[in-house]
Amino acid sequence: MIHVRPAIGLDASSMARLLNEIIADGATTALTSAVSGNDLAEWMSANDGRAAWHVAVNDGEQVLGFQWIEAADYLPPEAAEIATFVQIGQTGLGIGSRLFEATRAAAKTIGYKWINANIRADNEGGLIYYQSRGFQDYGRIDNYEMANGHTVDKILKRYDL
Repeated sequence: MIHVRPAIGLDASSMARLLNEIIADGATTALTSAVSGNDLAEWMSANDGRAAWHVAVNDGEQVLGFQWIEAADYLPPEAAEIATFVQIGQTGLGIGSRLFEATRAAAKTIGYKWINANIRADNEGGLIYYQSRGFQDYGRIDNYEMANGHTVDKILKRYDL
């Protein structure tokens, strides 16, 4: 069974392992360098009251996915940026859906009016995921240069709360 709850510092190492597998795969995220549990714990603690982090865990408390929202400099204050990561091989099982239920509720509580998803154009699974949640295309970033020098296009999607 999948349980979704707010992420805590003790989850950070498991979250980093999951994210590092996705980064190493290189096919879906714009992140290019491995992260540590300490990195994620710092990201979570940098919360100014405008961020929310959730994890999806199984009955044994193994992290199967996580999602967060936070303010972003390039967005207006009423918008949150979203990031979603599900363990490789575990997509299509409802993990992302359950995470988004919690994230959407948190975004409303924080006071956001809409959520922005910034997705690599070649990330078919990510594009389908956000579209199926009700996100609508509203923009595009062509030739985005990632930290490793690789260039990708990005699709911007918006979800109105």
